Amino acid sequence: MKNQTISPIAVSTEKELQGVALGAGVQVLSGEQAKGVMLGCRIPKDYFETQGKGESDIAVHAGSYHLALKDANIEKYNIMTYSSILPGIATLVQQPAGMVHGCVVESIMSTCTVSKGERGTAGIIYGWLYNRKTNEKYGGLVCENYGDYSPNDLQTLLRSSLNELYVNGFEEDYRLEDVKYLHETITPQKKYGTALVALCFVSYYYPVI
Repeated sequence: MKNQTISPIAVSTEKELQGVALGAGVQVLSGEQAKGVMLGCRIPKDYFETQGKGESDIAVHAGSYHLALKDANIEKYNIMTYSSILPGIATLVQQPAGMVHGCVVESIMSTCTVSKGERGTAGIIYGWLYNRKTNEKYGGLVCENYGDYSPNDLQTLLRSSLNELYVNGFEEDYRLEDVKYLHETITPQKKYGTALVALCFVSYYYPVI
C-alpha cells in the first residue's frame, strides 16, 4: 500500500483550515506536506441476527424500545440503520458475548411499537443472489415490514416484497436462494410495547484506492 503525497494547502487562519475540502484519509497540517491513504466506501462484512420485545407504562424510546433492545442484547450499542442491501462478502456470525458500552452498531432493523392490547409484529426477510452462469454469490436482498400481522401473514407479505425486488433487476442474471425470515411479536399488557428484529454488523472491509 503506497502513501499518497498531497500538495501543501496554504491557509492563513484556523477557520480557513476548517473550511478546506479534503480527500479521504488526508490530514492537512498548516504549512506542512501531508500524507495519507485514499479509501473507498467501506463494505459491511460480518453480521449477527437478533430479536427482542419490551413493554413499558412510561415511554417508548426510553421505555419499551430500550427494553426490546435489551431483550435482543444490543441495548448498550448506539444504533444506526441501513437500507436493505447485503454485500456478497457478508457472513453470518454468532452474536458477540460482550460489547463496549456506547459503541456504534450499524444494522438493518424492523421495529413495531403498539399500545396496550394491540398486536405488533416486526419482520425481516432476506435471501442471497447467485450468478446463474458462475454460481458466484453476488449479494443479498433484504425487506423489512411491521404492523398488526400474524407472523405467517407478515412472512407472506415480506416474501412478496422480496420477489418484487428480485424480479425488477436481478432475475435475469441471478438465482434467489437461501431465503430466511425473522420475526418478533408482542401484545403488551402495559401502555407501550415494542417488537424488533435486526441484522447487526460487527466488521467491515475497507478497499484502498
